[in-house]
Amino acid sequence: MKTWWWLLIGAAVAGPLWVAAAVWASRRAWRGARRMAARSRRYDHLVELGQLAGGLAHEIKNPLSTINLNLRLLGEDIDRHDDEEHRRLSRRLRHVQAEADRLRTILDDFLRYAGKYELSLRVEDLREVVSEVLDFFAPQADAARVVMRTSLPDRPVRCLIDAKLIKQALLNLMINAVQAMGGGGELLLRVSSRRGEGLVEVIDTGPGIAPDDREKIFQVYYSTKRGGTGLGLPTTRRIVLEHRGRIRLDSEVGKGTRFLISLPLARDKDIAGDKGK
Repeated sequence: MKTWWWLLIGAAVAGPLWVAAAVWASRRAWRGARRMAARSRRYDHLVELGQLAGGLAHEIKNPLSTINLNLRLLGEDIDRHDDEEHRRLSRRLRHVQAEADRLRTILDDFLRYAGKYELSLRVEDLREVVSEVLDFFAPQADAARVVMRTSLPDRPVRCLIDAKLIKQALLNLMINAVQAMGGGGELLLRVSSRRGEGLVEVIDTGPGIAPDDREKIFQVYYSTKRGGTGLGLPTTRRIVLEHRGRIRLDSEVGKGTRFLISLPLARDKDIAGDKGK
């Protein structure tokens, strides 16, 4: 009799607790569903905004090309006259042309950054990718009095990448480095591997990056250079992330800057599959 009595008491106490727990769980699930739905709506909204922005950029770029062409033709007509009034008009026109060219550069950079990346992945040796970028960039480095150096391992460092996009990412870093060094310096590209990753380091002997700027350096439209679009480094970061990689910045004011790109090494099945193509 006592056993049944205690069971009844236990049921009477536990019943409301089970109900309360069920209500709490259902409310939590409902709140989670609402948060997921809100995130989904925000994501859809961002995708739509991205598409609208890309379309708007294209719509601006087309008439801007026509404007640039007509500005050049107008400049040729003005330059046929060699008097002070036409020279003044020519100077004003060059200012307009410079701003139109800058706007076109901003639009081109934006479209590269905001566009959808369709990766054409192949197994590539990072040593060869870096060597090709250096050959291409050599004239620009020479003109800026920058000495380029490389440090390449004896063995291949194979990664599954879109070589064209990785070269673009590296060029963005190298251009930034040369511009930062101003009157010349040294630029080192080092390739290595460790713990399943292929590494590319871009190291310059420039003035370094201030601590406050380091936190913002990958933000869209943030630039410390006059006339910069602020899209070069964000584009580099996006390319690396699209490859499931990472990019890290180390810098010391007065001593230089180091960017480290880490990419997953190609697996054996990737290498075998690439050979079979």
